[in-house]
Amino acid sequence: MATPSAAADDELAVLLGPSGHRVTVPRRAVWEALAPGAGHLTVDELADRVTALGHDVDLASVYRTLALFEELGIARVSRLGRGEASRWERAHPDEHFHLVCTTCGSVDHHVGELVERVRDHLADGHGFVADTVELVVTGRCGDCRPPD
Repeated sequence: MATPSAAADDELAVLLGPSGHRVTVPRRAVWEALAPGAGHLTVDELADRVTALGHDVDLASVYRTLALFEELGIARVSRLGRGEASRWERAHPDEHFHLVCTTCGSVDHHVGELVERVRDHLADGHGFVADTVELVVTGRCGDCRPPD
C-alpha cells in the first residue's frame, strides 16, 4: 500500500479537524487522487486512480469519502453536460467556471469576472443572494474547433 506524504496528511488533517473527522486511509487516498491537476474525475476514474496510486480502497468508501468532502466544502461535484457522469475535483472558488469540449470531452477552468457579474446582477436586480454559482460552457476547444 502506498504511503502518502506527511504534507498531504497534514493538509487533510487541517481540513477535517474542525469538523471532528479523522484522517483515515480511504480519505487520505481519495484526497491524494484528487490532487491539483488531476482533472475532473468521475467516481470510477477516481477509484481507478486510487488503485493506481497503490491504495486498497473499495468503491463504497470512495463514494462515502466524496460525500463527506462535498459536505465539508473541500471537494466539489460538477455536472458538466446532459447524460454525462458527475465529475469531482478539489473545491475551488466560484470565479472558476468550466469550459467543456463537446468533441474531445476536455474540461478546462476559466477564471474571469463573469461569475461575479452574475452574482451582482442577481443581488442588485433581483434581490437574490447566490450561495453557489456553477457555470458550465459547452463548445469546442482550440484543438477541436473547425478552421476559420
